[in-house]
Amino acid sequence: MRCGCGSRRRRARGSLNRKSLTDSVFKPSRLNLNRLSQRIQLISADLNMNRLEVFWEGAFSWPQYEEVTGLPKLPTKSGVYLQTFQYKDGYLIYAAGITRRPVKIPFREHTRHYMNGEYNVLDVLAVEQGFRKEIWHGWGYAKKHRDQFEKRKIEIQDAVRTQLSKFHIFIAEIGAEPRYLERIEASIMNHLSKQSAPYCEIPDKDMMLAPRWENEERLYIINQRNARLHGLPDILEI
Repeated sequence: MRCGCGSRRRRARGSLNRKSLTDSVFKPSRLNLNRLSQRIQLISADLNMNRLEVFWEGAFSWPQYEEVTGLPKLPTKSGVYLQTFQYKDGYLIYAAGITRRPVKIPFREHTRHYMNGEYNVLDVLAVEQGFRKEIWHGWGYAKKHRDQFEKRKIEIQDAVRTQLSKFHIFIAEIGAEPRYLERIEASIMNHLSKQSAPYCEIPDKDMMLAPRWENEERLYIINQRNARLHGLPDILEI
């Protein structure tokens, strides 16, 4: 999967001709929320759409790194989560994920996979400058090159600890309907892949996603948040 625009300076094509659809809401002020509400009403009338309001809570710390990050612990909730890195005046989305269990449980599992070299490990300093640079490539490569991981284990695990300490986690409690969770996760990742750099470059590619099936009704999520999540639109079809 390739980035949509291929250039930092080129505008993304094919977007709706409504600047308001891509403007982000940065502060939960009454004025901003009123403006967002007005936009939702206008667009709803235009598209006659079914919609689901989603509020992204955060940022939270990766478990066991709260003292390092100074961020609050993950809440005891389930739903859709975003793993992000700080970037300029907001956050770059690295990955979306879903869970129907309390979110702390899969994050403990993620930690084990990271420390075992199964996941990609990034150079965080590069990411915070808007560039993707890998220190270690996980997944299929890692399975075939366990000898390389063992030789570089100390270096890679140190980089993992740095990466986990730099993650800022956002979570939206959607409910337990599996298809809603899967569709939101897929739509976010697919949307990012079509954006300009660096929004399309930082996320992992070739994730196993389950977007809307042909026999499923279109649904639109209204994204509300108290921080700038780069590349995440106010309204997203799932």
